[in-house]
Amino acid sequence: MDRINLRNMAFYGYHGNLASENELGQRFFIDISLGVDLTKPGQSDSIEDSINYVDVYERTKTIVEGPPQRLIERVGTLIADDLWNTYDGIVGLSVTVRKPEAPIPGILDYVEVVITRGQL
Repeated sequence: MDRINLRNMAFYGYHGNLASENELGQRFFIDISLGVDLTKPGQSDSIEDSINYVDVYERTKTIVEGPPQRLIERVGTLIADDLWNTYDGIVGLSVTVRKPEAPIPGILDYVEVVITRGQL
C-alpha cells in the first residue's frame, strides 16, 4: 500500500481536562499516515489525481487550533473522521496526537494516542 505521511506537525491548542490547560494552552504534535493508491498520480504528475497534503495540513490545523476538547483522543478522532469522510481514495489512515506537556507528576517525553481507520 502506498502512503502519504505528514510527520511532526506542530500546533498550539487549548485541549485538556484541566482548566489551566484550557486557559494557557500548549503545543501538540500530529502525525498522519494516509493509505492510498498513488499509481495514477505517480504517472500523471497531477495533484488532481492525488490527495493534496497542503489541504490535509490545513484541515488538521483547523481542528487542533479550534475549539478546546477535553481529551486528545477526541482531537485525534475529529481529525481521523474528517479526513476519512473527505477523501474517497483513502483505504486506511492513522492519526497520532502527541501531548508533550501532559500534567503528569513525573518525567516523560509525551503522551500520545493513535487513532486508525481502515487498514494501512
